[in-house]
Amino acid sequence: MADNSIVSMPVIDTGTIISSILIILIAYLCIRVITFILVFISERAGQYRITVKMVLPLLKFSIYGYTIYYILIYILKWESSQLILFGGLLGAGIGFGLKDLFADVIGGIVITFEKPYQVGDKIKMGDYYGEVSDIGIRATKIVTPDDNLVSAPNYLIFTQAVASANAGASEMMVVIDLFIDSDSDAVLAMKILKESVVTSKYVYISRKRPFTILLKDFPFYRRLRAKSYVNDLRYEFEFESEVTRRAWKEFSRNGIEAPKVNILES
Repeated sequence: MADNSIVSMPVIDTGTIISSILIILIAYLCIRVITFILVFISERAGQYRITVKMVLPLLKFSIYGYTIYYILIYILKWESSQLILFGGLLGAGIGFGLKDLFADVIGGIVITFEKPYQVGDKIKMGDYYGEVSDIGIRATKIVTPDDNLVSAPNYLIFTQAVASANAGASEMMVVIDLFIDSDSDAVLAMKILKESVVTSKYVYISRKRPFTILLKDFPFYRRLRAKSYVNDLRYEFEFESEVTRRAWKEFSRNGIEAPKVNILES
């Protein structure tokens, strides 16, 4: 009596392989076209730039997921029993060496739906800081301030803390520290720094996004700290540079000096 409990896998011929490859290529081209269009639209969407880019990871995972489903069901014509067998084989493969790749894919899904960060955010992950340019199936791409492209594996979301500086908004807080001599006029220095911040072309000030000027005394110097929002996170360093340059120019005119270096003679 024949054993009907054995699940037979479908025969994969040349036509099936070619059809599967064509479907994958079509999915890849669709993602490239959609990415190009959404990036083009986002750069002209003003304050909604990041909101438009948020859609990209979800679309990628949806298209790739449906592509795999379509190949298994309509090209290979698998039944439920065969899908269960495939799942078992996949689990065994993960146990024998694909666990890192699987962890990256799961990490990408978690990032897409929980949104600890999004495309366009400025984040710090491990030793890297920069703008998220893409969230892929396997890795997150980060453009650092010195224009390096870092590919961080998605599984790092489970092992490292990730800090998002703007949490999906186009504006972002920038902290600027200036140090002056302890004998300089701190009140005047704070006034000058405030003026440099509020008159910057990059600043963003509202009821929900106020600015703050702080002073703290140290033994041999004073620290002035400006906490304010830049109107577009891409101008983070331009904003910091402009405020610093203008403030120090006025400091020099008003006799406000940098901390003196004390050299101890032996």
